[in-house]
Amino acid sequence: MDEGRKLEPIEARLLGVLVEKDFTTPEQYPLSLNALTAGCNQKSNREPVFDLSESDVYSATGKLIVKGWAGSIHPAGSRVERFRHNAGEMLGLGRAQVAIVAELLLRGPQQPGELRARVSRMVPVSTQSDLVDALAPLLAQGLVVRVDPQPGSRAENYAQTIAPGAHPVPLRTAVQPTPPRYAPGPAVPPPAPVADLAPIDKRISDLQDDVQTLRRQLSNLAWKLGEKLDPP
Repeated sequence: MDEGRKLEPIEARLLGVLVEKDFTTPEQYPLSLNALTAGCNQKSNREPVFDLSESDVYSATGKLIVKGWAGSIHPAGSRVERFRHNAGEMLGLGRAQVAIVAELLLRGPQQPGELRARVSRMVPVSTQSDLVDALAPLLAQGLVVRVDPQPGSRAENYAQTIAPGAHPVPLRTAVQPTPPRYAPGPAVPPPAPVADLAPIDKRISDLQDDVQTLRRQLSNLAWKLGEKLDPP
């Protein structure tokens, strides 16, 4: 989704309320500024609980309209401005997906069981299989992400990405393995330095040459002495 269309926390609350009231109390929809403010500050089915003024809500609604998520109308015969959402057009998805996004905007990341129960207030989601089917296009488009189970929990959570700052997704902390305990073994002495044997090898070679030379000299001397000792 275009970064320019992502929502701030108060804008996320506004959009969630508009969708919720559209589905649950259609006779009161579109909402007046007073009704929209009351819905934003509602104590039930909201996380976190806000205490916004009408001025806060009106200012944030203007930003929501600029981003394309909402619009305003003046019903015939009434001077009261009313506000409606454009979530279906913006998402390009059906009512079930719009209801899921609205619930995640209102309450933050939720496990499948609680998400199905709360979304069912707005649209029929009879089984967990129905919820999985409804989540599929949202996950495929990256509008909703699956969050791995947190420590102490076995169920995953689902979180919306349209308003990243509204409910920061908890990151699972990787557990670092404990290093094994062991008793230190005996110290191994460092290897003795290797002596340079080249001078010794040369000395041995020189001695061998000297021996060969002495042997030749002795042989020659013995031959000469033998000639002198032999009778003529």
